[in-house]
Amino acid sequence: MKLVHLTERIWYSPSEERRDRPHLGYIRGDSWSMAVDAGHSDAHTREFYEAIQAEGLPLPQLTVLTHWHWDHTLGLHAIVGNSLANARTNQYLRDFQGRIAREGTGFFFANDESIRQEYAGGRPVKVVPADMEFTGQRFFDAGNCPIRIFEAPSPHTDDSTFVEVPGEKVLFLGDASSGRFPDWKKDWRLCRQMADALVPLDIKYFLHSHVPPLSRAELMEKLGVHEKG
Repeated sequence: MKLVHLTERIWYSPSEERRDRPHLGYIRGDSWSMAVDAGHSDAHTREFYEAIQAEGLPLPQLTVLTHWHWDHTLGLHAIVGNSLANARTNQYLRDFQGRIAREGTGFFFANDESIRQEYAGGRPVKVVPADMEFTGQRFFDAGNCPIRIFEAPSPHTDDSTFVEVPGEKVLFLGDASSGRFPDWKKDWRLCRQMADALVPLDIKYFLHSHVPPLSRAELMEKLGVHEKG
């Protein structure tokens, strides 16, 4: 794995379709760094950290989750530093943790071949919630690098968190512009609400977790929204 260097302070790992691994984001401040999402498994997280260190960068002190889905969260037990999720995401993770404790992992592996690929060889599935929760929005400064973390509607899940780095004109979307799993249908009302939340932002790169960075026009096309020009 080799990181993609997008802007002065932003890197991300490449996504992988076979194991449904999303991009993992990295934000470098002068004082500390932040990761966006924790990965599909401890192996994914470890490879991400190895790529960070290969660039001569410090490991992240805080990992922020964009939503609860397994490919973004099941590496959480293997991170360094602290983690943050919105309250709804954390509740989904606690529910998922409880279901695995009661039923085992069969229902989880039945979801998709990509999960079976990620956990081939008997890799254990470990679900943990984030250390810290928020609702609404939170602001951080990683050292001359302001970061805003906020909730907004999404057609993908009802627990989407967005990570804005205004100085870099970058917004991490998670999978927010996608439809719902497993049929991938979109609620166009939620698409409109998501667009309304993002239109006022001065963003050059919209980072969806499974595709190359999107322009504003490309994102709005995915949302089925036509901006007034």
